[in-house]
Amino acid sequence: MTIKDIPKLDRPREKLLARGAEALSDAELLAVIIGRGVPGQDVLQVAAAVEKVIANTPPDRITVDQLTTIRGMGTAKAAQVIAAFEIARRYILRERVRITSADDVLPFVHEIRDKHQEYFVCLSLNGAHEVIENRVVTVGLLDSNQVHPREVFADPLADRAAAVIFAHNHPSGTLTPSAEDIGLTKRLTAAGDLLGIKVLDHLIVTKRGFMSLKQQGYL
Repeated sequence: MTIKDIPKLDRPREKLLARGAEALSDAELLAVIIGRGVPGQDVLQVAAAVEKVIANTPPDRITVDQLTTIRGMGTAKAAQVIAAFEIARRYILRERVRITSADDVLPFVHEIRDKHQEYFVCLSLNGAHEVIENRVVTVGLLDSNQVHPREVFADPLADRAAAVIFAHNHPSGTLTPSAEDIGLTKRLTAAGDLLGIKVLDHLIVTKRGFMSLKQQGYL
C-alpha cells in the first residue's frame, strides 16, 4: 500500500495532528520526519527502508552515508533523521553526564588521585559535551609517563567524539604543571585540531585538589 492508497486522515502527518505522535508506528514517525518521497518511491516506502537500517544500528552510530544508500534519501533528508535522533537523545534520554566546568570532571578521575604511578586519562565527549567514555590511556612509572597522540586519540576517533578532556595525576602531590605537561598538552591540542577533535582541558589531580591547564592559560 502506498501513501496515496491511505485515507487522508490516516496518513502519517494528519494522523499525528489528529491523534498525537504516540499513535504512529516507527515507520510513520520516520515518514513525518522525511516529509516526502521521490517518483516511484513514496514517503512510506522510503521510511520503511530507513526503519530497517536503524533497527540494526545503534542510534549514535547511524551515518549520513548509510541513509543515503536508500533510494529517496538525499543528504538533507538523512541529516534530518540523524538530527531528530540526536535532539531526542540530548533532551529526553539524558543518560550522559554533561561537562560544564573542570569540577564536573573530578568524579571521573577520583580513583587516580593517590596512585603511586602516573595515570593518564582521556574522557571522550560528544557535541553536547556529554561524557561518552572515560578511559586510562597509559600508566607510567613514578613521575614519568610516555603519551603519544596515536594512543590518545584512537578511542575518541572510534567513539566519534567531538571533544576530549585529559587528566593525569602527580604522585609527588604537586599541582604545578611541568614543562613536559605543558608541552604534551600543546602537542595533543595540535593533533586534535588536525583530527577535528577539540581538546577542552587537561587537569592535574592529586589528593590536595586539581589544577586546570585551561584555567592557567595553557589552552
